Amino acid sequence: MSRIRSIICLALLFLAGTSMPASAHPHVWVTIRSEVLYTPDGLMSGIRHAWTFDDMFSAYALQGIHHATKGQYTREELNALAEVNVTSLKENDYFTYAKADGRKAAFSDPVDYWLEYKDSALILHFTLPLKTPVAAKAMLIEVYDPTIFVDFGLAKDQAVALAGAPASCQLIVDSPRTPTADEQLRMSQLDQSPLDSLDTFGQGFSNKIRIKCP
Repeated sequence: MSRIRSIICLALLFLAGTSMPASAHPHVWVTIRSEVLYTPDGLMSGIRHAWTFDDMFSAYALQGIHHATKGQYTREELNALAEVNVTSLKENDYFTYAKADGRKAAFSDPVDYWLEYKDSALILHFTLPLKTPVAAKAMLIEVYDPTIFVDFGLAKDQAVALAGAPASCQLIVDSPRTPTADEQLRMSQLDQSPLDSLDTFGQGFSNKIRIKCP
């Protein structure tokens, strides 16, 4: 089990004391804001994420974190937790998958990562560089958890932006579709029958970022 999921499992003890049913899937909610990055010569070079965790999980994750001012956490005070986050996310491919003209595009390890505490929530900032910048007519980036342990949702406003892309490129962003009744039933049973990370069920509820360039 990954370290991030170990933290999440412990967080269920916290959730059990709230009105949130711990038996439901998902267990943690993340709101996505992202920028797709381009080089000066028009190649896609990576993606910069800002992921806001739900306030209940944020409260649990912050337990035991030393901070000098009540109700506030500096970037330095959150450094160790940020390191745990990005290290744990690696074995889950950072829940971020890319294809350039239909072919997989691999990411390198994250850079410029840090945690912010704002409005009772933790926000994880990190940049995923592509191992090789690409020029693609059709770029697809998906953000999702294959096991549906974590629910990723796009921010309601300005969820995705292009940074430095050629002016002719078009951005299309699609939120996950609504699950059918049968799919909802399966989700309700995931605590008893968890999905494997290779299962394709979770991909059906991915957030899709498409960039089309002539």
